[in-house]
Amino acid sequence: MTVLLTGFEPFDGDTVNPSWEAVSLVPGVRAVQVPCVFGAAVERLREAVAEHDPRVVVCVGQAGGRADVTVERVAVNLDDARIPDNAGRQPIDEPVVRGGPAAYFATLPVKACVAAARAVGVPASVSQSAGTFVCNHLFYGLMHLIATERPDIRGGFVHVPFAPGQVADRAAPSMPPALVAEALAAIVTAASSMEGDLRLVGGSLH
Repeated sequence: MTVLLTGFEPFDGDTVNPSWEAVSLVPGVRAVQVPCVFGAAVERLREAVAEHDPRVVVCVGQAGGRADVTVERVAVNLDDARIPDNAGRQPIDEPVVRGGPAAYFATLPVKACVAAARAVGVPASVSQSAGTFVCNHLFYGLMHLIATERPDIRGGFVHVPFAPGQVADRAAPSMPPALVAEALAAIVTAASSMEGDLRLVGGSLH
């Protein structure tokens, strides 16, 4: 079974992006770097899907400030950028796909993926929001592709913390990319092997 993982290029002044650093360390997968640019990220994803014909796609992005690996549950049809992307674009209150559904759920077994990451010793949880920047844009683009053209693919999105080198001058949690890669490998295994999901607590109060 071919698995495609994507990670982002650095953005917002950083010289590294832990999503790509981790994705590039996962063995046995197709790893593709995508630009941190609205529109172009989805186009690069579509090219990679056409090239590799995967059955599982997991897009990975940086969520600075989060302390654990978070498996996203839902992508929303909204671009609302707090900062410009790497091309200087800053859409505000625009749809990812005009006329598309308000949201899509990931088709990964989200809670099983969280359990798999925890089983290899990596802190992980379910996330109910992928934000409204390029990460959510790519996540929604993936799920729209699956819903409209590639129903054979299981797909979703994972957010990861800063890498240690990114937090030397700021108070924020971090996680080594090698440890994140272990979690991603476990997530890929769960996504590739499980038909349904586990019935575990994964909700939140806010």
